[in-house]
Amino acid sequence: MKAAFSIKDGDVYLAKIGIIKPIWSRELPSEPSSLTVIKDCANRYFLSFVVEVEPNLTSAKRQSIGIDLGIKTFTVMSNSGKVQSPDYSKLDRKIRKLRRKLARSQKDSKTRNKTCVKFATLHNQTADKRKDFLHKLSIKIISNNQVISLEDLNVSGMVKNRKLSRVISLQGS
Repeated sequence: MKAAFSIKDGDVYLAKIGIIKPIWSRELPSEPSSLTVIKDCANRYFLSFVVEVEPNLTSAKRQSIGIDLGIKTFTVMSNSGKVQSPDYSKLDRKIRKLRRKLARSQKDSKTRNKTCVKFATLHNQTADKRKDFLHKLSIKIISNNQVISLEDLNVSGMVKNRKLSRVISLQGS
């Protein structure tokens, strides 16, 4: 029995805090050995569990694939597959609008503090959308292929191009 935390019926008991009812993203495959509580700048809390699982090596097929990264289509694969990236432009416009509002607001005011939380929330929405897309795509590619070849890009040099920098940065590649 760990004194720091325990899990019963979907509720998590944390020492010095008490019982909390999290929203589970998935079931834990085994008993967790440790727990980390994370708070982000948008006042969201996350529980991160460390669990031990056995790797499943038989599911990977013995294939190889080459991947070319782009802007209009996120990836073009050697097996003639194309993947379109999600559109981040609407969230980007909202972030830029809030950034202007934040720059014009008076320091240490209630309105500025509210705008800071909205700004952080929008940033997190964009980051979560990007991470979700990249994670799902990488899992799909890894589970179907044994050898993966990517092109070597100089992203820091490409971002210096004023016309393409925003689009390249929004891709998150």
